[in-house]
Amino acid sequence: MPDPMPLSGFHFSVIFELLPQFSIDTKFQSVSGLKSTMEFDTITEGGQNQFKISLPKQNTFENLILKRGLTKEISGLRMWVNNALDSFVFHPANLVVSLLDEENDPVKVWYISQAIPLSLDVSDFNAEESQLVIETLSLKYQYFKEIPVP
Repeated sequence: MPDPMPLSGFHFSVIFELLPQFSIDTKFQSVSGLKSTMEFDTITEGGQNQFKISLPKQNTFENLILKRGLTKEISGLRMWVNNALDSFVFHPANLVVSLLDEENDPVKVWYISQAIPLSLDVSDFNAEESQLVIETLSLKYQYFKEIPVP
């Protein structure tokens, strides 16, 4: 049996369950925030003040952070974000983040449930540097789970 190789994180896709969706809406420079943490309640053991018991309480999830270069193209994703942040009209969307192999086939897939825009940040402009303008989208979501890939 061959040794399992660690996966590289440079080839991936992000697909939103949104309409309209354009080709620019799946292209991102980076994705972060797939992190789940268990919260605990701590109680003091009766009669023993030096001992504490930690009981699992609930799972919490970090914000999902998506970064991409700013373009002039029309974006269904940007319309969704603007509708939420400018007009206070929120339509939760599910999305799928897939880590891809050399043939663009998914090797790991995560399903993110009920995401809503939390913030949009456009990087600084600087006449002394020739850097790309990056937009950063932060999303609040209910949970994520890994989907088995056959």
